[in-house]
Amino acid sequence: MHELVERIKNKDIRALARAITMVENDHPEKLALLSDVFSLGRRAFTVGLTGSPGAGKSSLVNRLISQVRKEGKTIAVIAVDPTSPFSGGALLGDRVRMSEHYTDPGVFIRSMATRGSLGGLARATKDAVRICEAFGFDVVLVETVGVGQSELDIMKIVDTTALVLTPNSGDVLQVFKAGIMEIADLFVINKADLDGVVKLSRLLRELVLLTADENRRKAIVKTITTENRGIDELWEKMKEHREYLYSTEEGNQKRFSQLELEVYDLIREEIWREVKGFIEEKKGLEALDLHADPYETAKTWLAKWKEEAFKK
Repeated sequence: MHELVERIKNKDIRALARAITMVENDHPEKLALLSDVFSLGRRAFTVGLTGSPGAGKSSLVNRLISQVRKEGKTIAVIAVDPTSPFSGGALLGDRVRMSEHYTDPGVFIRSMATRGSLGGLARATKDAVRICEAFGFDVVLVETVGVGQSELDIMKIVDTTALVLTPNSGDVLQVFKAGIMEIADLFVINKADLDGVVKLSRLLRELVLLTADENRRKAIVKTITTENRGIDELWEKMKEHREYLYSTEEGNQKRFSQLELEVYDLIREEIWREVKGFIEEKKGLEALDLHADPYETAKTWLAKWKEEAFKK
């Protein structure tokens, strides 16, 4: 077993942080590390919060941390922040919002930059979740970057996905057009003390009725994070969904689909790495000019890589 994994197994927090850094930086030993992580067989309740910027996701996460800790459970939070296309850096502002929990040994908070990945998540988010599970956290909570209509990847990596909306956001129909209605397992109307909450609740109920399946209707929970209202109900609904997920055939199908998608993603990532390395080694793109046909160039180099790969 990888030395870092042995340390993670023994609750070494430095090893946990180091392992996440390795997968973020695409370390050559990454797959071996993650395979050993998986072999520990530890599972956590994984929860994702998604929604548009300004919906109050970080404040909601902060309250959920307190709720989980009240039950005596440990929790890891992975907060994904956008990477600047200009500087390459990220603000990582969630560290400021959740600062009150930093001295709690039962809480681990890790900010991750997207590093250009789409879908509201960093490329290494799923791997970071697995490492936190291996460490032994009871709950792993993922907060997406907040990019509105492209946050669909969260459904691939967590048990329960909560979509956070606000009465004054004006984005309700947009999120339904974007398909987020289908990926959400429950809905949170945050800032429920604002005007428009009745209208939003009615619209949500109508849309839930239209799209509800025969077995389960998605819950709608109202929260006011500034007053810590609705957080306990939200946490109970999340736990109810997990029970449904692990006790029904529909839940088993969802978990199998997640595993299938993860395998395909890993294969795609490895092929991309090999093809890119092959082209760079051959200096294949150095002779390109602005008039080059990208389609033919890609087709040519993929064929060359296949030829080389099959020789081995």
